[in-house]
Amino acid sequence: MTISEPGGPASSLEPAAGSLPPRPTPRPGPPRPAPRPGRPAATIAAPPSSDPHRFGRVDPDGTVWLITGSGERNIGSWQAGDTEAAFAHFGRRFDDLATEVALMESRLESGTGDARKIKAAAAALAETLADAHVLGDVDALAARLTTIVEHADETAQADKAKREEHRAAQIARKEALAAEAEELAANSTQWKVAGDRLREILDEWRTITGLDRKSDDALWKRYSAAREAFNRRRGSHFADLDRERAGARQAKEAICERAEALADSTDWGPTAAAFRDLLTEWKAAGRAAKDVDDALWQRLKAAQDTFFSARNAATAERDTEFRANAEAKEKLLAEAERLDTGDLDAARAALRTIGDKWDAIGKVPRERSAELERRLRAVEKKVRDAPTSGVDPEAQARADQFRSRAEQYERQAEKAAAAGREKDAAEARANAEQWRQWADAAAESLGKR
Repeated sequence: MTISEPGGPASSLEPAAGSLPPRPTPRPGPPRPAPRPGRPAATIAAPPSSDPHRFGRVDPDGTVWLITGSGERNIGSWQAGDTEAAFAHFGRRFDDLATEVALMESRLESGTGDARKIKAAAAALAETLADAHVLGDVDALAARLTTIVEHADETAQADKAKREEHRAAQIARKEALAAEAEELAANSTQWKVAGDRLREILDEWRTITGLDRKSDDALWKRYSAAREAFNRRRGSHFADLDRERAGARQAKEAICERAEALADSTDWGPTAAAFRDLLTEWKAAGRAAKDVDDALWQRLKAAQDTFFSARNAATAERDTEFRANAEAKEKLLAEAERLDTGDLDAARAALRTIGDKWDAIGKVPRERSAELERRLRAVEKKVRDAPTSGVDPEAQARADQFRSRAEQYERQAEKAAAAGREKDAAEARANAEQWRQWADAAAESLGKR
């Protein structure tokens, strides 16, 4: 079969090359946006039926004519068979153009294509219609392409507004994230929580697209600067903390050494006070690293336990001795309270003997001391106040004064011993002994009168 077009030789297969202008080859573009809200996705409809017989004719010599509103024009020469084959061949060419136009209309209506590119493609295709070698309603096709071009401008404007709105929303999101990062960098001391949040902001940041390059770069610099400022401040904080912990460690190691030096002391009162002071220093020293702090605390506690265990054992032994002393003094009191003041000289002599034994027995539990001393003083007062003949009142008053001073020093000795001030207790006991000797001497002189 042979087909020839106006101005060209016959071909053995299809219409001669160059009979139709080359059509643009579709190229892959950017991802298509989702269909616009409210517009259902359009489907590519089959091209409308276009009877080539209505829009063309074929002469007996094979010349093919296209009939348009502006007249007829020769679109080729058909030598490959009967005239119906010519109508079918050039009709399929028209259908191909109609399908291409329908695709443009569909993409423009659904919003799945770039309106600017669709407009350019429609305009380019419209320019080829004047020379197109097809049979069909070319005028209707041209009108549809004109509508596409006009509608594409409106769609492009709407797309631009939508892109601007989207860009503004994305800028606002990143501005909010940058401001939050700056707030964390400036004020937060919740280092782990804030650090985690800054990483979450970065993850969210990477999902936000559609900004212009200038705005995106400026906002990234804000976030990046905030993150760096936070990292510097956090690093400085932990460096200071490390220095503080190192200082606390040194101070607590010194405290432990002093505590260990006191652990074997038997100077119970002063050493117990020293341990209380060490605990106060420990609390003021701050915290070292947790594992170091725990180990140092165990050292201090071990030294304390050694000392206080020994003191408690000594106290228990002393308490046992004091209870035995209290029982012995109870027996002496029972003997003293049975004294008969009818024989005053014998009563005084017996009371002096009881007093010597009383002093030799030693200390009693603190809670018993006042009661036992009160009972002994009552016996002494009973003997002292017993009626006698020929007693010098002034000498009696002097003896009573000496005895009162002795009792005063004895009470001082008991208080000092209870407080752990052994030196003061020993001095008070010596003074008490001296005043009691003077009192006894004065009492003897009264008995000789």
